[in-house]
Amino acid sequence: MLVAETADDWLGRFEGVQTIDPGEFLSSPNGSTPRGARVYNLCRSYAYQSLGYYVSLLAEARGQRAVPDVVTIQDLRGTAAIRLIPQHLEELIQKSLQSLTTDSFVLSVYFGENVAKKHSRLAKELYALFQAPLLRFKFTRGSKWRLRGASAIALNDVPKHHRQFVADAAQRHFTRRSTVRTKRQVTRYDMAILHDPKEGELAPSDEAALKKMVKAAAKEGIAAELITREDTGRLLEFDALFIRETTAVNHHTYRTARRAQAAGMVVIDDPLSILRCSNKVYLAELLNRAKVPTPRTIVAHRGNADEVAGQLSFPCVLKRPDSAFSQGVVKAENADDLKRRLDEFFSDSELLIAQEYMRTDFDWRIGILDQRAVFACKYHMARGHWQIANHGSKGTKPKFGKCETLPVETAPRKAVSVALKAANLIGNGLYGVDVKESDGQFYVIEVNDNPNLDSGIEDAVLRDELYRRIMESFTRRIEVQKQLANSR
Repeated sequence: MLVAETADDWLGRFEGVQTIDPGEFLSSPNGSTPRGARVYNLCRSYAYQSLGYYVSLLAEARGQRAVPDVVTIQDLRGTAAIRLIPQHLEELIQKSLQSLTTDSFVLSVYFGENVAKKHSRLAKELYALFQAPLLRFKFTRGSKWRLRGASAIALNDVPKHHRQFVADAAQRHFTRRSTVRTKRQVTRYDMAILHDPKEGELAPSDEAALKKMVKAAAKEGIAAELITREDTGRLLEFDALFIRETTAVNHHTYRTARRAQAAGMVVIDDPLSILRCSNKVYLAELLNRAKVPTPRTIVAHRGNADEVAGQLSFPCVLKRPDSAFSQGVVKAENADDLKRRLDEFFSDSELLIAQEYMRTDFDWRIGILDQRAVFACKYHMARGHWQIANHGSKGTKPKFGKCETLPVETAPRKAVSVALKAANLIGNGLYGVDVKESDGQFYVIEVNDNPNLDSGIEDAVLRDELYRRIMESFTRRIEVQKQLANSR
């Protein structure tokens, strides 16, 4: 649905898109437009309590997806938008605008596009961050280019010499939507699977597993589409988001998860799980308070760094708070090595984890979904190395140890029990819990959001059933979400 003033009919009509005047939209009965409809708000003003503001507000109240939504409208007020620009986007701004000879520049973004192809990537990134049909960004240059203002604009603010481009951009945008709808007419819901093909061997899921996810989703009535970071401007087209890209807090995966959740979408992994699992210091405190067995652990800082050697025997393990895939985790062999590593790690973080070293031939990885164990793997250490992944020297491919997957029922009951206890402290999403076995006892090493799901490894026992269970969980969550929306 496209909401626009009747005087702005120069944009044209689009197949599968109903055009309606804002007054008519606001006065229409609550049930006259379907829930889940995408409402493109092109009103002449988004000011607080204006017609445009209320179009987005009431659309959300009616269970529809407003573009822009009220959160975006608020983000684009005053200087709030400037503070939301992430570091990677700052770098892209410099690269995209470096050839300009002026000290000020206005970038218009129409349905995610700009009239100049050289700014197309910047336009897409800004559209992904601020999802509104028509946007305007003002930049100035001092020592470097800086964003000075951002606003959602109305159709009557589009210069006449840009109008044909805007109409064409809208046509391309809605044509993509129409094609998707035609292809997916037998499905109930839409899902975005966020992945990064450039991650290679470190990706949470390989290509074969991703294809199995799409196939399993279709059987559950979900039309799943693989998207990348460049496609996140289309996020509100979907009912659910499944993140299959390595997550981090200061990263687009977290921002995408947060925006999807704010829009009422079902998200795995949700932003809170990413926050909790991404920081080893948080996990150490959480597991300790819940009395979950772990190796002897110290939260180290400059004030107690001298005490680490006395409390832990050598070798011991040091972990950066945001370490992943065995990266940012080192083994200190003696006191001198420990001091050197501590100094190195403290240059990046005020806190870090110092932990007792437990030598084992493998780690258990227990996969948890909806607070139930769904797979159990033995991740063996890489050949000649003390971790499951040996990253070697910079620029070389990591080497992994072999993996064995067992039915959950045959895995050690204590391993599954401590894994469930740890994962349930995080939430009810999809987690991978690493557990070590020593002298018949089991110790939780960490809880991972976004665990690996690779073809022939984690799915070796359940095979396609593993992916079906995941998609069944998504279907159930989407239906609950929609029931909640209907009851409001």
